[in-house]
Amino acid sequence: MSQATTFAHGVELSARDAAVLDFEDGWYKSPVPKEQAIMERFQLTSTKYYQLLNALIDAPEALEYKPLLVKRLRRERSRRQQLRSARRLHA
Repeated sequence: MSQATTFAHGVELSARDAAVLDFEDGWYKSPVPKEQAIMERFQLTSTKYYQLLNALIDAPEALEYKPLLVKRLRRERSRRQQLRSARRLHA
């Protein structure tokens, strides 16, 4: 998996990063639970996978590769952060 996707501005997205984005875009089609599919495909725990994905969606090359997915994941992350902040204020 050493291939990379190079974008117009010369920045590369690694093959693994592209595979993670592709997986995240269609994991629901898998006949196995997502956590199991993550382990089978990437040999990562769910925690490590989500840490990787969270960092990846901040990368401009990820946005260029899968703009709709990355924007949706960013919105979802932002919404979760706002909910956590609101709970802390009301606790």
